[in-house]
Formats: sequence, structure tokens, C-alpha cells
Amino acid sequence: MRNSRRGQVDPFIVMDVMEAARRAEEAGRHIIHMEVGQPGTPAPKGARDALARVMEDEPLGYSVALGLPALRQRIARLYGEWYDVDLDPERVIVTSGSSGAFVLAFTALFDAGDRVGIGEPGYPSYRQILRALDVEPVGIAAGVEHRFQPVPGDLENRDLQGLMVASPANPSGTMLDRSALSALIDACAARDIAFISDEIYHGIEYEAKAVTALEITNDAYVINSFSKYFSMTGWRVGWMVVPDSHVRLIERLAQNLFICASHAGQVAALAAMECEAELQDNLAVYKANRALMLDGLRDAGFERFAPPDGAFYVYADVSDLTDDSRAFAAEILEKAGVAVTPGLDFDPHRGHGTIRFSYARSTGDIREGLARLKRFMQARR
Repeated sequence: MRNSRRGQVDPFIVMDVMEAARRAEEAGRHIIHMEVGQPGTPAPKGARDALARVMEDEPLGYSVALGLPALRQRIARLYGEWYDVDLDPERVIVTSGSSGAFVLAFTALFDAGDRVGIGEPGYPSYRQILRALDVEPVGIAAGVEHRFQPVPGDLENRDLQGLMVASPANPSGTMLDRSALSALIDACAARDIAFISDEIYHGIEYEAKAVTALEITNDAYVINSFSKYFSMTGWRVGWMVVPDSHVRLIERLAQNLFICASHAGQVAALAAMECEAELQDNLAVYKANRALMLDGLRDAGFERFAPPDGAFYVYADVSDLTDDSRAFAAEILEKAGVAVTPGLDFDPHRGHGTIRFSYARSTGDIREGLARLKRFMQARR
């Protein structure tokens, strides 16, 4: 049977690494997971309990396309609590994870053949979703001198209809401060470039609070998710905030593409927003893990990286050790029993010399993983 050119997207390499780790575990090996970008903790207990109660009494059928009104209102209130932003709940759209938000945003904003800038290194699925929609991703090589984030000068002499920015970023964990984010937003506005802010790691910050694009402008798409800070990856609930004039546009698309986000997931997400004590306990684990990683990676021999401001990743330059990050990651898995992600997932041009380490799991796992990495590097020398 024939297939479409749009379907010819690259694999998500981290998923291949996860599968290789699963096979190793199935064969009886104990693998330390530093490849996967998800918390090792479940959804908050209050969220699980709330869903159990509702399941006894309600059918949990379709919700309205834009999301449960109570959840949209609570998300809007979060912007007041976190950023002192007065947000109209009508601008909040609940989505099938942040991935659903990307599909809706890219479909609403861009036509086939349009060009969208994405920083490299960056989340690989941006590129693949854009390609599947016949929109051209334009990689912007972000340097370590800018902490792997785009800058306004990167927009000069580029024909772009959109720019996708993430702060804190995956894979680097670096953030844009208010002045840097404002400069990018202003540069886009001056060139009629649609600005999309991926903020799914907000809440997981260490030394300074992340800045939302909504503190600066209403003329942007802002995407977030319950996957990371709220520890609900598999529940597939996210959200986005769009300009007033785009709400009905997104609603029509959502009705036809997704009908609605998971009703059960939305119920749990609403309750999760009241579980601050448990969520802060999770954050304390990430902080402890970050400290271990910064010292432990250097001690093992991985010394070239920008310390992360947020999220739960370290993106290391290993070009002094290998020119094939995929083979290097496979070697680490085979010999050390530690799963890590090749940089080729995040930067198809320079990622052959980089590796991403995730520290989202338990502190015990991180400590053991670092010890294994140190032994591996000592033996390799």
C-alpha cells in the first residue's frame, strides 16, 4: 500500500533507547534509567484519590473540546499564583498532553510550506510534527555562549513564519531570563513571526523562577503540561493559552482532531493542582539529584556542560570521547547498565558529540548510576 511523504519522519531515538533498556531488563539485567524524561514518581495521591471517587459516580464521557471549565479556571488561577498574571480562563485550552497542543498550534498558525525556527539542541518531536504537517522546521544552531538558547540575531536573514522556544529547555535545562525572552518576543513581533513558548518544565527550577511569555505579551501561544512538575506523563493532559481571537479557531480544530482530552486525566489534573506539598517534595528530590549530577558527572569524566537552570537534564559535550553518540550510548548501556540518550535526538547536525543525562528518577538510582558511569569511564581509559 502507498504511504505519504509526510509520514517519513525520523524516529524518536530516546524511545529506541528505552526499548533497548527494556530488553536488557527482560534478560535479567538491572538498568539505571538516565534516558527517559519523566518523573519516577506517580501522579500525586490526591489526584489518584479524586479520580477513584469520581469513577464510582460518573460515566466520564466526552468533555467539551476546550476542557473541563473547572480545570480551565484553575489553570488560569495558577498564572496568578506563579507569575502574578491575570489570565482569562476563556483563553485556556486543555489538550491531549503537550503533544496535542503542538499539533493544534502548528495547524492553527502555519500553512504547508511555512518555515518555523527551532533551536538546536531542542525537543526532537517539534521537527517531526512540523514535517508531518508539511511545515518546514528550520534548525537554529544555539551555542553554548548563549546557553543553548536562540537570540534575536538568529532571526536575521531568515524567512520564518514562526519561532518555537523552550525555557527551561530540553535537553539542556537552561532558561531565558525576562530580558532575553522579551528580546526574542519583540524581534518576532517586528518580523510578523508567530511566537510559541514551550513552558512544560515550569515549576522545576532551582535558582530563579522561570518567566512565562504571558508576563510579556498576550500575542503568543504558550504551551504547558501536567507531565513534568505534576508528575502525570502517562495521563496525557496538557494545556495552552492563546490570544482571545484564536480561541474559536483552536476549538474547531480540537473538536475535529481530538474531540477532547482524557476526561479521567482532566479530573486527576484538577486535583493534582491542590497537591503542592507532595509536588514540592518531588522538586526537593530533583534538587538533590541535580547537585549529585553536577559533581558526579565531572568526577566520572564528563566535564563539558552548561549547568541546568531547570528541568531534570544535563546535556554534555562528549566530542572528546566519541564522534558517534548513538554508539557511545549503546556502549554505556551494554557495559555500565546505564541508559542515556544520544544527542542526535536533539541536534541532527552536532548531536554526534553530545549525550543527555536525565536525573528525574530516585536519588538512590542517580547515585548508583553515577558510580557505574565512573567505573565505566575508568575502564575505558
